[in-house]
Amino acid sequence: MALPENGAAWPPPSWSRHYAEMRVDDAWYSGDRARLARIYSHHPQPSERRRLWGRRSTEHRAGRREHRLHVPLPGDIARTSADLLFADMPAITVEDTATQERLETLLDEGCVQQTLLGAAEQAAALSGVFLRVMWDRELADRPLLTVMQPDAAIPEFRFGMLRAVNFWRELEGSTDHTVWRHIERHESGRIVHVLYEGTVDNIGRAVPLTEHPDTAELVDGLDADGVSISTGIRDLTAAYIPNMLPNRLNRSSPIGRSDFQQLHPLFDALDEVWSSWMRDIRLARARLIVPDGYLRSEGPGAGASFDDDREVWHSLKMPPNEGSGITLAQFDIRVAEHQATAEATMRQAVQTAGYNAQQFGLEGRGEAVTATEVDSRDQRAMVTRKKKAGYCRHALADMLHVLLQLDAVQFGQQITPARPRVEFGDGVAESEQQTATTLDLLNRAGAVSTATKVKILHPDWDDGAVNDEVALILSETGAGAPDPTLFHPSTL
Repeated sequence: MALPENGAAWPPPSWSRHYAEMRVDDAWYSGDRARLARIYSHHPQPSERRRLWGRRSTEHRAGRREHRLHVPLPGDIARTSADLLFADMPAITVEDTATQERLETLLDEGCVQQTLLGAAEQAAALSGVFLRVMWDRELADRPLLTVMQPDAAIPEFRFGMLRAVNFWRELEGSTDHTVWRHIERHESGRIVHVLYEGTVDNIGRAVPLTEHPDTAELVDGLDADGVSISTGIRDLTAAYIPNMLPNRLNRSSPIGRSDFQQLHPLFDALDEVWSSWMRDIRLARARLIVPDGYLRSEGPGAGASFDDDREVWHSLKMPPNEGSGITLAQFDIRVAEHQATAEATMRQAVQTAGYNAQQFGLEGRGEAVTATEVDSRDQRAMVTRKKKAGYCRHALADMLHVLLQLDAVQFGQQITPARPRVEFGDGVAESEQQTATTLDLLNRAGAVSTATKVKILHPDWDDGAVNDEVALILSETGAGAPDPTLFHPSTL
């Protein structure tokens, strides 16, 4: 679609299913119990309303404490995905030296690693995320790389490639009767801004940008047509990063799938197990059952109370052989059953999402494991990381290319823009013991030089530092001294 037509339904009906799925994923990602209760108590499917978070809590309605608990496993899954991808910044390089220096400045000043960490976490939860390059001369004298949410975007794809996208937001001052929406459309070569005045479910009509203070400031930078800004480059200033493909609920859609897809029942079951466990603890608190004679009257209509700190009581008129007195009631807590069920549910959820249980503290009890066992446990997560890195690499390279082009066109930087090369590392850092074992095996096989061993041990050293270390090692070990049994012509 192009810009929304006046009076069109909003959001567009073709995107209602995607937005509904994202709302559920967003509720789990947020970890907000109130949001989960709202989502499931109003879910159109009766089977979903019967889940833990779809039930009406009588205690909550009575103003008492909410005893349903939430385990933030969905948020942990999304965070783990982001950590695997961008905890270590990928290597981003171009051929030209001046352009490389400027690119490093843009990456550092723009806090691009932090931006990508946030983008990757949100993409894991909400099926994907958009990267956008824009500029604001009042904020910075350089273009900016920003993140746009998938549940506030209407993209247009052709052959699976993004050709345009409408980003939208509701502005302050909106009410139940009047909703102000700002549409920011990214096309090849330009960015279009339009303000709409409508209702909750209708886009309404397009009005001048000056009608709302949040968009009035955009007017000064517009072209002669009064609605668009020329970027000065051909490339699109936005890109879509799918979390994973294909989307199992809609195989033909270019929209990615969330890490939470098909895991909602497991998340709900985990919360139910955790709530049941805490209920056992709550019910197992020691309680005293006392006869009526032990209660002190608080007066007419005020009931009676029992003072558990009182040490002396009046004799009660009861038969001495009746056995009436204070009774202690305390129930067992099913710790092992709840723990085993919770761990099994969590393990199944994280493995279905594509990660290994060890990353979530579900494997190992402190026992020693070999490097081979560690690699085997990490294999599932590393495969998932490589898949996601493939989706990220191309979109990130495109947007960094746009970043360099806008830096040259809009800010006059004397650079030669080029599409950077983005390379993700291995993602697993070996321990010193693993590195030492590897070097020892290579040395025994006679398959590695001293210089190579130093480079493996210190990958961040330059050639000069490596050569100095090699010379020092050879000097200390005597390996660099000439063999006196060999004939050297220089001695003649």
